Amino acid sequence: MRITDIKAQVKRERQYSDFVEGKYSLSLSENELISSGIKIGQEFHEQRIQALKEKAIEDKALMRAYDLLARRPRSRWEMHEYLKRKDYPDELIEKILNTLSKRGYIDDKAFARSWIDSRRLLKKSSKRRLMLELQQKRISSDIISAVLAEDETDERQVIQEVIDKKRQQIRYKDDQKLIAYLLRQGFNYSDIKSVLHDSKQ
Repeated sequence: MRITDIKAQVKRERQYSDFVEGKYSLSLSENELISSGIKIGQEFHEQRIQALKEKAIEDKALMRAYDLLARRPRSRWEMHEYLKRKDYPDELIEKILNTLSKRGYIDDKAFARSWIDSRRLLKKSSKRRLMLELQQKRISSDIISAVLAEDETDERQVIQEVIDKKRQQIRYKDDQKLIAYLLRQGFNYSDIKSVLHDSKQ
């Protein structure tokens, strides 16, 4: 079986369609095309073509993973669920996840740190809320505990900042409504009462 043509794809940059005996057979990224050494005119046994097709599936899965990571960091579980929704077999998913981990693209501890940093910038979140969010991303309890222990944010200061902001709204002039809101955000009741008490001194 002979490779009769290799064409760059129009819609997918650095992706190439490979033709065997004049018919489209598989698609490879530029890197994989180079590493595989495929050239027009080469002759391959059917087993080799099949192996290349399997490699093409793996290559496509990896490219999809990179595209997803380009939007924002992902936990290992998030990436697993994404690839699962794309109907890739479990064995291939595990292989892709391990490749991404070895290359440093997936690291649950780094992800947790990044998540906390971004949430601190975007919203005044309690440590409890951050813990729950990371649990939803299936980050291990050991990693969550370690990363939250590194977080030097003063929880009472965060509560004070939330109070100052919410006090600008009429409905939060009422202490009970304000306390209820802060509790829903995961802040500790005793800290809330203490900060409210100090703010009135």
